[in-house]
Amino acid sequence: METTMTKQSDLKKYGIKDAKVSWNLSPEALQQITVEKGMGKETANGTLAINTGKFTGRSPQDRFLVKDDYTTDKVWWGKTNKPISPENFDKLKSEITKYLSGKEIYARDGYVCAEPEYRTNIRTVTELPWSSMFVYNMFLRPSEKELETFKEDWVVLCAPGYVCPDPKAYGIRQGNFSIINFTQKIALVGGSAYTGEIKKGIFSALNMILPVEKNVLPMHCSANVGKYGDTAIFFGLSGTGKTTLSADPDRKLIGDDEHGWTADNTIFNFEGGCYAKVIDLTEEKEPDIFRAIKPGALLENVVFKDNGEPDYMDSSITQNTRVSYPIYHIDNIQETLYANNPKNIFFLTCDAFGVLPPVSKLTPGQAAYHFISGYTAKVAGTEAGITEPVPSFSACFGEPFMPLHPTVYGEMLSKKMTEAGVNVWLINTGWSAGPYGVGSRIKLKYTRAMITAILNGDLDEVDFQQNFIFGLHMPKYCPGVPSEILDPMNTWLQKGAYVGKAIQLAHSFHLNFEKFAQQASDQIIEGGPLIDEHHHLNEHF
Repeated sequence: METTMTKQSDLKKYGIKDAKVSWNLSPEALQQITVEKGMGKETANGTLAINTGKFTGRSPQDRFLVKDDYTTDKVWWGKTNKPISPENFDKLKSEITKYLSGKEIYARDGYVCAEPEYRTNIRTVTELPWSSMFVYNMFLRPSEKELETFKEDWVVLCAPGYVCPDPKAYGIRQGNFSIINFTQKIALVGGSAYTGEIKKGIFSALNMILPVEKNVLPMHCSANVGKYGDTAIFFGLSGTGKTTLSADPDRKLIGDDEHGWTADNTIFNFEGGCYAKVIDLTEEKEPDIFRAIKPGALLENVVFKDNGEPDYMDSSITQNTRVSYPIYHIDNIQETLYANNPKNIFFLTCDAFGVLPPVSKLTPGQAAYHFISGYTAKVAGTEAGITEPVPSFSACFGEPFMPLHPTVYGEMLSKKMTEAGVNVWLINTGWSAGPYGVGSRIKLKYTRAMITAILNGDLDEVDFQQNFIFGLHMPKYCPGVPSEILDPMNTWLQKGAYVGKAIQLAHSFHLNFEKFAQQASDQIIEGGPLIDEHHHLNEHF
């Protein structure tokens, strides 16, 4: 679908001159150019595989937001949202446009936000052909007719080959950068070819615009819809099961990563594709992802076997090996990529301490508290002898992409769940019967049974008991799940060891929450663990 219309081809307005621009090339054409230029190769089944070079992941320390009238009083400035002056932005933008001028480059028109009312048109100009293919996969694809009258709302300029020679003079940390300018509606990516910078740049922009201007809650989550039209939302950090658990043969996938929740309770996908981790991928574990890796998909930083097959077990380039593919590579999808009637929200956490219940129901205050906390635990297995889990908190389950203060999103979530009558559940996909190294990981089939029971309404009538440390309400019975594992303390041989470990984790929650407490309501603060290490526990023994 190449277009050579003069109106479209004019990149001069961004300061790009004399470039040879290819507009809206098909994925097939982009794959062919990539292979011909020696920038990538094809796997045994014809899927394009590329290497992103120096950066195999996002560089959060090199992400900046332009500090101007629009952002000054709204943004939660700090380690996540670093400021850059409008002057330095303009200097870098002119450096990038000068760099792209005279080159062979690739322009693409797409959009984000599947719900028509919130549709946002994005024009991307990329130095590399495969970056344009990534954008084709990940953003929504306009029809031929829509392309004729396309008018961009935002522009992304992506120049991996431009490395800033004097970072300090431009107010940045090192040669690479990712910068968002809300006033000019431009995102710059320089010095890094990691495609996730493009995706997450636009996600960050939507995380500001939608709540501030449109009363829409942006969410880092997956979502699916059942045959009776009930929608479920899954929040969770990497490794908690967000992609796996939202892929359900009985439900249609709305999307696997970024969604909005509107005032009239529509849940819509921001994207038109999926960007999945493929480390240790097998067809048994993740059939949907495995089968989506076919011509049209784009593999990143994957190592090959001699026969041209990808070796998904090999992490020698990076642990963060990935694939992007258009969502239609998955069979069971909600065609419109939006649905109504959110009924259940799942917060997925992989608790390597083994102290959180496998399933619990949250009050509105607890839901906001756990949402703002965004807890999971990393297993430290990298150095010999270190087997202690490390707690990891990422506000709103997506802190690196959230320009506003986390309590803004937390309050919105509480309000929406109360108004829509949504149930919120905390699901621990991590350990039971002891921490990592002692206990064992909760079986996936049990977690699936809990989620199915909730979606079928099977837990509506059962009795719950409260966990005395975390205050969470645990069901006493759940079909398909052994009852003794529902209260985590039952599974530990030594009850005292459970209490000690649970208090340690409760304390981590309290410490982490201190930085939000000033802006949080009493209802949210009271949603935290009931206990800190100063309390006496004798009454429980």
